[in-house]
Amino acid sequence: MGRGRAKAKQTKVARELKYHSPNTDLAALQRELGGSGKSDRDFDDDYKEYVDDDDEDHADEDPDTWARPTR
Repeated sequence: MGRGRAKAKQTKVARELKYHSPNTDLAALQRELGGSGKSDRDFDDDYKEYVDDDDEDHADEDPDTWARPTR
């Protein structure tokens, strides 16, 4: 008991969000989705020194603890 008021409030908020959407600033959305103009290749070059492409070196460091033991 006692959850009726909370549920009614949640229902009211959900109904307001569903039927009364706020005005959307499409120009701001387009600017945000447009990004900074920096390509993925430029981003990769900036962080190339931190990337470890050779996963085989670390294969034995993190064994699968759920795997069945070999006999």
